[in-house]
Amino acid sequence: MNRNEFPVKAPELRVPRWIDTGGQPTTQPLKLADLGPGFKVIYCFQHWCPGCHSHGFPTLGVLHEALSGKGFGFAAVQTVFEGAETNTFERLRENQQRYGLTIPFGHDPAVGRCPSLMTDFKTRGTPWFIVLDPLGEVLHSDFRLDGERLIQAFGGDDQEARAA
Repeated sequence: MNRNEFPVKAPELRVPRWIDTGGQPTTQPLKLADLGPGFKVIYCFQHWCPGCHSHGFPTLGVLHEALSGKGFGFAAVQTVFEGAETNTFERLRENQQRYGLTIPFGHDPAVGRCPSLMTDFKTRGTPWFIVLDPLGEVLHSDFRLDGERLIQAFGGDDQEARAA
């Protein structure tokens, strides 16, 4: 999705495997509604992606800390479009703990050429941020997300915003 395509209704998630906020495998795939009725931030990553660890996860952590109590739902999805031997389901909990994120983590292996989330949301790699509004429309879908601006827009304090 490019900026000219917004707003568009977000497709339902088809990510097959998840761990819950405590790191336990779930029995059912996560649905967008499971993230609550408000805004949603979906962070796409790969375990072996340097930018995911240097920029993406730190930004996600600051956003989660600042906005989770303000009606935002969060999820992280490992979009495995390469490196399947490294970007495994077992690595989800490792990343969840490393960054102290009490959010669901999904594992989306490639079906054919690309994982379902990459196909459905037309993402182009990692790290990638998707922001949905309460109506389920895509507001943002890109490699970068200006965490400071997002936090400021939703009433986060200046110290949280500067950390993003």
